[in-house]
Amino acid sequence: MKSVLIDTVAWVRIEGGRILCARPKGKDVFYIPGGKREGAETDRETLLREIQEELTVGLIPETVVHAGTYEAHAHDGPGAPLVTMSCYYADYRGTLAASSEIEEVAWFSYADRPLVPPVDQLLFDDLAAAGELC
Repeated sequence: MKSVLIDTVAWVRIEGGRILCARPKGKDVFYIPGGKREGAETDRETLLREIQEELTVGLIPETVVHAGTYEAHAHDGPGAPLVTMSCYYADYRGTLAASSEIEEVAWFSYADRPLVPPVDQLLFDDLAAAGELC
């Protein structure tokens, strides 16, 4: 049986040693902002669209830099789909605000790691090891 793969792109925004996370409406877990690609979108195209849709800001395309790619099972456990998350740093224009898709935004420290899915936790580990998360 072939396992399901969920291909996502995420925006790594760190300020003051904390990373921006968002909780979509109807969900009880926070995620690194971003989402799934549509059709033949590139990572950058997906990232720009998703962040505009979720947080109402425009990422500055020429500042997009790959931060790492992570893979883990979804938070439902080992039988859950495998999630691949390509992460990117980028500067933005505008004022961060939750869109109609997002219930809540929060700035997480490494201590908040248990509140995000396994694939996001891998990113948290690398950011903490690099001294970027407090």
